[in-house]
Amino acid sequence: MKKKFVLGLTGSIGMGKSTTAKMFEEAGIPVWDADAKVHELYTGDTPVVQQIANMFPDAVENKTVNRETLKDLISKDKSVLKILEKIVQPVIAVSRNNFIASANNDIVVIDHPLLLESRSDSYCDAILVVNVDAETQRNRVLSRGSMDAETLDVIIDKQIPNAEKCKRADYIIETKTLKAARAQVQNVIKKIREQILCEKL
Repeated sequence: MKKKFVLGLTGSIGMGKSTTAKMFEEAGIPVWDADAKVHELYTGDTPVVQQIANMFPDAVENKTVNRETLKDLISKDKSVLKILEKIVQPVIAVSRNNFIASANNDIVVIDHPLLLESRSDSYCDAILVVNVDAETQRNRVLSRGSMDAETLDVIIDKQIPNAEKCKRADYIIETKTLKAARAQVQNVIKKIREQILCEKL
């Protein structure tokens, strides 16, 4: 089986990760979305929903996991997170591996907001971090109207500092403007394809 180049895409809240992921898709690169997969697993009559219902009955309503309830449970008892990880992570890993194996492209992107925090970067050939200045980050998130400044600060504090993420990145894309970000996406794809070609020679 031909090996795929796996690019891990990550970035803190408000940095433009989802927009950047769409740019890769528009360029013909398959993208696996970790958040979307978790949402899928948390909805309907899935084994994951059944297991969570058995362990934490209050967190499941109408065969759907209530993420806010889970967050409350985790904040009160840190062991809840480890239990959830044991339920969800194996299913996530199978989905991700199947996606990589079946993708009809020499490059695949794994879109994972907590790629580095969860130490899930070991399966990646390179890490790409999206970046923007702190003021733009805050303005983007708060302008959505779905979060207040205090909640944003809590989320940012739980994530690896952006400067640290950038230090660990093989590629960094600045997302201040769409035009600049799109050009950088094309450049990253070009560099990876050049790397793939060199490895074949």
